[in-house]
Amino acid sequence: MSPLKIIVLGIVQGFTELLPVSSSAHVVVAEKLLGLDPSSPPMTLLLVMLHTGTMFAVIVYFWRQWRVAYFQSTAAFKKIAVLVVIATAFTAVIGEVIIKIIERTAFRGVPHAQIEDLFSHLEFIAPALAAAGILILIAGIVEKRNSSRTLAEAQDINMKQAGLIGAIQGLCLPFRGFSRSGATISTGMLLGIAKSRAEAFSFALAVVLTPPVVARETLRLIHAGQTEGTADLASVALLTVVGAVVAFFAGLLALKWLSRWLESGRWYLFGIYCLIAAVAVTALHRAGY
Repeated sequence: MSPLKIIVLGIVQGFTELLPVSSSAHVVVAEKLLGLDPSSPPMTLLLVMLHTGTMFAVIVYFWRQWRVAYFQSTAAFKKIAVLVVIATAFTAVIGEVIIKIIERTAFRGVPHAQIEDLFSHLEFIAPALAAAGILILIAGIVEKRNSSRTLAEAQDINMKQAGLIGAIQGLCLPFRGFSRSGATISTGMLLGIAKSRAEAFSFALAVVLTPPVVARETLRLIHAGQTEGTADLASVALLTVVGAVVAFFAGLLALKWLSRWLESGRWYLFGIYCLIAAVAVTALHRAGY
């Protein structure tokens, strides 16, 4: 794996992880176009580090906003903590149930099969991108219709809404292409939550969700190392750190772009992009990728 390829993947991951267009779909497509195997242990290690880089980008970008909104008092912190716990609980339950159902049906009779074995299949990524695009488009249309409503009229987040957002996030976990940020922010918008609050809450959930996802991938990496050897993994470890740094800075740029688009009422354009991407991924699949 060359340094140039790692830098390219770091840019792709960092720029798309924090936009509502599904970073996982873009990274898989980029890996295939670069001639890399998305399921190989070195690529698993790289993916873990890239996600870590974008997680720190989220923390840095939103820290001031979170400090004012969530850490100004003990009561404010308790409120957001409860909402995050509720949303994450729904995510964990729904995501795990769907993952187990897929593993026991799609991989029936296949020993040691995991949901990740499906992630490199473009024929599954394309419809997930399309579904995300439709949801974002619907939220954008509703936003346009309600554009006369002021931020003061928009709701803050309550427990029921947090649970619904968490449930939608759970649906995103098994399917690469079904954008987590796109789905959760769109759901918040459809529930009448102010866009800025929906965005901040969505990425707060991302920070909480990232460590267990990284832990899961790390365990898979360790298992692969035990069965296939660790020489190659050790040789690319330093390069994956470089990839994480690239993803961090690309993520910061993506967040600034996302915030501007949210504020300017152009959310629906991300939905159009996802639909176009779904068509492109379908074409790549038919071309043999």
